[in-house]
Amino acid sequence: MSIHSKSRREANKKRAERERNQADAAPHAVVEPHAELRDQQRTLLAGIVRRDGQWVLGMDGRIAGETTSAARVLALIMRAAELHERNGTPVRLMYSDALKAAAHAEAAAEGSDFETWTRAFAAELGAGRA
Repeated sequence: MSIHSKSRREANKKRAERERNQADAAPHAVVEPHAELRDQQRTLLAGIVRRDGQWVLGMDGRIAGETTSAARVLALIMRAAELHERNGTPVRLMYSDALKAAAHAEAAAEGSDFETWTRAFAAELGAGRA
């Protein structure tokens, strides 16, 4: 046995323990991006991801909210896009087929199409302001 064997074994043990600790600290949640709202300079204004069965809406680099309702988050980001456009900021909204399908299925389960559901949701949000 060489005189360096013990120091190599010790270093390998420390490295393995450090790697185990980093793996334990890493988030285990899978985050799937589903929508993004960008301006003409391609700056991200808002986005939707799916994490642990929740739809998460982010705006201005912060989480604005999370819900199990795909229809709600899609309606909210569409409303944000509409508000930007009304204020003179051209934007581009892109969203996944999975988000669209989930939102439309949710609206259908409540007995309406997505457009009708969105109008009712907008009215509900407007009533909350008064």
